[in-house]
Amino acid sequence: MAACELCEESGGEVLFRNEQLRIVLIADANYPGFCRVIWNAHVPEMTDLKPEERSVLMRTVCQVESALREVMQPEKINLASLGNMVPHLHWHLIPRFTDDAHFPNPVWAATQRQTADDILMQRRALLPALREAVVRYASCSA
Repeated sequence: MAACELCEESGGEVLFRNEQLRIVLIADANYPGFCRVIWNAHVPEMTDLKPEERSVLMRTVCQVESALREVMQPEKINLASLGNMVPHLHWHLIPRFTDDAHFPNPVWAATQRQTADDILMQRRALLPALREAVVRYASCSA
């Protein structure tokens, strides 16, 4: 197997970690609050997990979504599990706003506009509260 960056590195700022998975915050200047839920063991697909492990993973994805909605108050949350570039099971959770750089398209599409710096600064100011909320939600079932 080729080297896997999610096996070798954390994949972002670790907010929560247990034996099965970790929740990380991605340092994305245009998308404050962008998180990932990463399964610790190297598996590429959801069906590589036992049903009870899938439940743990999806419950955690929902907990992170709840934290994002509570703190960031986005218009929409995008969930994606792609793995085309890094075939290690992980979910992207991206808070979306109608004024973000790519809305209504995926964040990986062509840029539609530039989000105003003051708006991005306001959203970045919410990150300490988001860190706390993610830990609070994730700890409920740990």
